[in-house]
Amino acid sequence: MSFPRILITALRGGSGKTLLSIGLIAAWKAAGRSPAPFKKGPDYIDAGWLSLAAERPCYNLDTFLIDARGIRDSVLGRTQAGDIAVIEGNRGLYDCISTDGDTSTAELSKLLKTPMILCLDCTKTTRTMAAVVMGCCRFDPAADISGVILNRVAGPRHEKNLKKNIEYHCGIPVLGTLPKLDARHFPERHMGLVPRQEHAWAKESVSAAAETARKYLDMDALAAVAKKAASVPLLHAPKEEDTVFPDPVRGEKRVRIGIIRDSAFQFYYPENIEALEKSGAQIIFISPFSDADIPDMDGLYIGGGFPETHAGKLADNQLFRNKISKMAQDGMPVYGECGGLMFLGKELILDGKTYPMSGVFPISFGLSPKPRGHGYTIVEVSRDNPWFPKGTQIRGHEFHYSHVLEYQGKSEDMVFSMKRGKGILEKKDGICYKNVIGTYTHIHALGTPEWAPAMVRNALLYREKITGRKQEMSAGNKKS
Repeated sequence: MSFPRILITALRGGSGKTLLSIGLIAAWKAAGRSPAPFKKGPDYIDAGWLSLAAERPCYNLDTFLIDARGIRDSVLGRTQAGDIAVIEGNRGLYDCISTDGDTSTAELSKLLKTPMILCLDCTKTTRTMAAVVMGCCRFDPAADISGVILNRVAGPRHEKNLKKNIEYHCGIPVLGTLPKLDARHFPERHMGLVPRQEHAWAKESVSAAAETARKYLDMDALAAVAKKAASVPLLHAPKEEDTVFPDPVRGEKRVRIGIIRDSAFQFYYPENIEALEKSGAQIIFISPFSDADIPDMDGLYIGGGFPETHAGKLADNQLFRNKISKMAQDGMPVYGECGGLMFLGKELILDGKTYPMSGVFPISFGLSPKPRGHGYTIVEVSRDNPWFPKGTQIRGHEFHYSHVLEYQGKSEDMVFSMKRGKGILEKKDGICYKNVIGTYTHIHALGTPEWAPAMVRNALLYREKITGRKQEMSAGNKKS
């Protein structure tokens, strides 16, 4: 692995590293470079903005969900000659769920031998920030902090004081100073940016970030930092014929998998969609906002998002909801994550008003002002189901404000036991009905490689069942 790359990190979430990463990527793209975007950690929204800035997919690098080989192979396989990889970290550079730091941004930097740029929120501080930077450097001397970006400075005097102290005491160059961008360009919801799919001025926002980067950052110096990234010995040399998704379905047996993708359901890892394709699926994107009916398909994947902000429009398309319910009753495989789980439920109740959903699961959902589930999950498959063998352990993550108001089903319909995380109800997750499964846990296909083949196998069985039924009816009609 030998190509220019840089990792943008910070002391905490909300320090400005996402806007810095967007601006840097967009400015390099406009200058004729080929930035390859990556996002550390379980994240869909920031990755969507980075993807828009780079005009290519942004892939996630999560060392809790994916092993070291998978991380390295992913970066190598998705970075071409002439690219400059830009990785945005998550939270603070040393933050993680354990004291040894094994899933932190700093450890990802060391794994990929990628120099880090530290984005500092300098609000109401001067010389003390030099002590903070020095502490970050000494906390782990193996972590390569190669530059600093000052964010939210009060003016030239403030900037001069910060720059002089950091460079004098820490020996690390200050490579730019960013003012605070207008919130009109990057509005926030919950704990991060509003998804770019919901933001009518998304491209304008990216352009504003690029202009800010060109004006306030030393772009040449940042490119030089990226070029100094050392070569990395791969744990595994990937070959074109290699795949982590076994037994792909080929030729005429390719199944049609529908994916609901719009502003209500937008949380999909590109790797998950690619895994379905590698396993033999033809992908069809659909939406209850634009489709009055559902085309013929053999399976359905409904990702997360914000169905609560679109509850009225989802409820209004009764034909679409009823068709999903009928397909589920008929045995079509459906996999729903978080927002997808909510759409498969009976109803959403928001501010005293009830919005009917597809009714596959007997669950009524409400919304809380604070997160009901937030963080990494570990689930154990505790009951038989069409998707995962009993006893399988799955690593994922959950982040939801919704919660169960009423559940009219049975406890044994939940096939996941939560070893870590909240789940749907009483430390259980993965409600299963026929070939439908709904869960608050989001999975990543590189960390759960059995998921995509299971989806395709279930879809193939369903199609064979429907084909057999049609043949029987045709034969019966001929006899009559």
